[in-house]
Parts: sequence; structure tokens; C-alpha cells
Amino acid sequence: MQYLGLSIIISFLIAIACGPFIIPALKRLKFGQNIRDDGPQSHLSKAGTPTMGGIIMLIAILLTCIVLWTSDWYTMIVAFIATLGFGAIGFADDYIKVVKKRNLGLRAKQKILGQIIISLIVAFLVMNNANINTSVYIPFANVYWDMGWLFVPFIVFFMIALTNSVNLTDGLDGLASGVTFIVAATLGIIYYFAYNGTNSETFRTMIIFSGAVTGACLGFLRFNAFPAKVFMGDTGALALGGALSVMAIMIGMEFFIPIMGFMFMLSTISDIIQVSYYKRTKKRVFKMAPLHHHFELSGMSEVKIVTMYMLATLALCIVTLLIM
Repeated sequence: MQYLGLSIIISFLIAIACGPFIIPALKRLKFGQNIRDDGPQSHLSKAGTPTMGGIIMLIAILLTCIVLWTSDWYTMIVAFIATLGFGAIGFADDYIKVVKKRNLGLRAKQKILGQIIISLIVAFLVMNNANINTSVYIPFANVYWDMGWLFVPFIVFFMIALTNSVNLTDGLDGLASGVTFIVAATLGIIYYFAYNGTNSETFRTMIIFSGAVTGACLGFLRFNAFPAKVFMGDTGALALGGALSVMAIMIGMEFFIPIMGFMFMLSTISDIIQVSYYKRTKKRVFKMAPLHHHFELSGMSEVKIVTMYMLATLALCIVTLLIM
């Protein structure tokens, strides 16, 4: 447990230390958030709040993993590729929105193509390392499924789905970072027990990485909790999605993510329902999608919604640990 605790503390302190330098820099560069007119009217007051704050978390994760570097450099590199690769796509998207003043950022085809490329790289790197288990654990059945050639398309779908779900959840102050730190900490605990049973260097490496992500989210919450002084932007949201997905992949926990990360899934599901129903009937199921905006327009405060999502995630993560 010392690896997990130490990595959380180091990453947290680095994120806390970076905030007072990164946030003013983002302000000087005029990297302010553009607020869409069709969003909740209460969000219009947030216009100009610095975005791309995900850089704070990325610095904390990278420095922590470098400080606590293990002999299994291959696993750490794969984790970095997933996190930085998706983060780079998010950075490009944010840059176009903020600097080029094109509110929609990267085109959908460009974003998906980039995500497919990063996911394919991760899938092939995982498959070509004998120390990493490419089987997927099936909840309740207590068995591992060797997916064979299906592993690559499955991983591509899994990474893109989870990453975009995290991105959709990033709509309220502290929401994505608050939910993510709970899921990351749970995966860290699972890696801890797995390491105790196997002494696998891969698992020890992932304990450190999981702790780094957890601490980075906690430190970022210091600046991102309501009222937010900085937003993570797609830079942070896509990076966190990549980090969570590679954490699940390295231990075959992909089918547990819909349980632990159900609140992420809920954002995507509500968005799909809203768009599909509107196309057929020209009517809306929710006041606004994703679902957290529906709650907001129904009169719930941001703080209450974020607290509700975090408590639900904590309960689901406890359920996951009990199942394990």
C-alpha cells in the first residue's frame, strides 16, 4: 500500500504546486473558456475562465511516475502513450476552440481518427508483451476470457467509448475530476491486492500510475471545485479517459468499468437517447443532455449534482471491490 499512498501524495502536492503557476499563465495567454449560447444560462458567467487546465494533471502524473520509476519501463510507457496520446488530441481540440476561435474544435472525423490511432497503438503494445495479460475478466462468472484476435477491435472500442464518456461528464465544476479520482483510487486498490498475490512488476508499476492519477485529480479539484478557477478542457478530460482505460486494460477489468464508471456511462447513454429521440420526434426526453445538465436545469445546484455523482460512484466502486 506504500506505493499507492506515496504516489497519491506526491502527485497531489505537485498538482497543488503547479496550479498557482499554470492558471495565471493560461490567463496571460487568454486561454479562456468559450461558453455555448445553447447551454445552461447559469454557465454564461463562466465565460473567460481559463481552460486547458488538464496540463496541471498531466504534469503531476508524469513527474510522479518519473520520481517513482520502476524497472518495468514498458508498462509505464504504454500508460504514458494512452494518457498523453488522448491528451494531445484534447489539447489540439482546445487550441482550435480557444486560439483559432472555432467553437466546435476538431472535426468529429479528425478526433475519432486520432483516437483510433492511439487505441490501436496501445492494443498492439499490450498484445506484444508477454508480461501483460490480454484476457478479459468476466464479472460474476469469475473467469478470464481470452478474446484472441477480437482483443484489438474490442480495446479500440473500449478506449474510445470510455474516453468520450469522461469528456461528456466534464460539464460541471469538479464533476469529471471528482468521479475520476474515485475510480482511479479503486483501480489502485485492485492493483495493490493483485500485486500482493503475484509480486508482478507490471502491477507495481500500475499501482504507482493509478496513485499518480488519483493524486493529480485530487490536487486539481483544489482549483476546479465550484466555483472553478480553471477548467480541465478536453486536454484533461481525454487524458483522464485514456489513463482510466489503460488502467483497466492492464488487469483485464474492462467489463467492470461500466459498474465503477457508471456515471460516465450515464452521460453517454443520456446523450444518445436525447439525440436519437429528437431525430425521430423533434421532442426531447431531457431538458438538456448529458444528464447532469438536466438535473441542473431542474433546479439542482452544481455542488449537489457533483456530490450525488461522487457518492454514487463511491457506492458502485465499493460494490466492485465486494464482487472482486
